[in-house]
Amino acid sequence: MKKVSKKVRIILVAALVLALLTGAAGVMTSHATVGENVVQTLLTPLRGAAAAMTRQAERLYNYVYGYETLEAENKMLRQRIADMEQEASRAESLQRENDRLNALLDITAQNTDYKFAGAYITNRDGSSWGDAFTVGRGSAAGIETGMCAVTQYGQVVGVVTETGLNWATVTTILDSSSQISAMLSVSGYTGIVQGSYQSQGQGDLRMNYLPTDSVLKNNELVVTTGTARYPKGLTIGYIAGAGLDETGVAKYAALTPAADFSSLEEVFVLTDYQSN
Repeated sequence: MKKVSKKVRIILVAALVLALLTGAAGVMTSHATVGENVVQTLLTPLRGAAAAMTRQAERLYNYVYGYETLEAENKMLRQRIADMEQEASRAESLQRENDRLNALLDITAQNTDYKFAGAYITNRDGSSWGDAFTVGRGSAAGIETGMCAVTQYGQVVGVVTETGLNWATVTTILDSSSQISAMLSVSGYTGIVQGSYQSQGQGDLRMNYLPTDSVLKNNELVVTTGTARYPKGLTIGYIAGAGLDETGVAKYAALTPAADFSSLEEVFVLTDYQSN
């Protein structure tokens, strides 16, 4: 073997040392110092907490944003529902008005001399011994005191007792002051119907001065006999019971009104007709 010269050996040793130093430097640069390790050890949990807080804040923001979005959508949906309910109510009101007018046409077709002024109820004033309400039409529409008011089916409601230019008071047949000449449509018995007689739930009206021997049947129709105030044949009510009056001589009948006063919205005042 050829002997390596001293100069070459020096160069080889120097290269080896340089290689070792470079490797060591690489190892040192790839690892943190003691100080850096201490700092990283202290900061790591803080950074973890900060990251957790950041994630929580992001979730909270998303929740608030989502809540506000849902609230805005709910508000819009509630408004749409309210609009739809209003439209449905308006359509229902128009349908009821249309039904009333169609029913009124049947009456006027049978009684061509009848002239009506429709009026909506604007205020009620009822008590146990009297019942009245105000309508939104008056003398400007041809309504006068003494005129009778009926439903669209010709059921007697009451009589106009006070008027103004654009309003009128209707005292109903339920009022104790009301008196109507009436007859039973089948048997033909006649009497006077008065209001606010509520004896043991037998009715809201009472037909007095019936013959003692009269035979009364439940649900028999009672109609007007025809006067200057009420034309003949208007429906008053139906027999709901009978008994003898305080004298024990005359018989009376308890009546249920034909008109449904609890749901009454509009009445029709008979402004003109040909009396018999």
